[in-house]
Amino acid sequence: MKTQSIFSNIVLYGRSTWQIVRSRLSPKKGIEDILNYRYISDKLATSGQPTVAELELISQAGYKTILNLAPPTASNALPEEQAIATNLGMDYINIPVVWDNPTMADFTQFCDVMEKHRSRLIFVHCAMNMRVSAFIYLYRYLKLGVPASEAYSAMKTVWEPNATWQQFIETAIASN
Repeated sequence: MKTQSIFSNIVLYGRSTWQIVRSRLSPKKGIEDILNYRYISDKLATSGQPTVAELELISQAGYKTILNLAPPTASNALPEEQAIATNLGMDYINIPVVWDNPTMADFTQFCDVMEKHRSRLIFVHCAMNMRVSAFIYLYRYLKLGVPASEAYSAMKTVWEPNATWQQFIETAIASN
């Protein structure tokens, strides 16, 4: 079991590293070119960590709120992201979800922010869009009533949750 977990982390992080490199080397044309960008609805989109230029694209696309689920110590975190987003006219909120320890308190805070900003265009990101896609799956399924299979399939376009995240997802569903 432990060997399988170690192997899955090597595969996951190796793939993640390659996605970051590929994204940063590819010429940018628009918002859809942001690392692991996913359009969810007219008022919601998600991605991995955007660059300064990509934050400008997000602002130009009309998003009014940036919600970042990665800790400021994440390896690809953007220093001064809050100041940059604010200078672009967007609200900035950070819920630093620890990768190896997502909590129900994190998810509850996330849901509160999503509800508070529901009428505005909101762009949610983390380092790779893995934390975010899991939280968005749960939010859409548990709070918005989107069918589980539909909400889950959107998450699977980004990744297949590892054991830690699968346990978190199961706990969140059981507690709602």
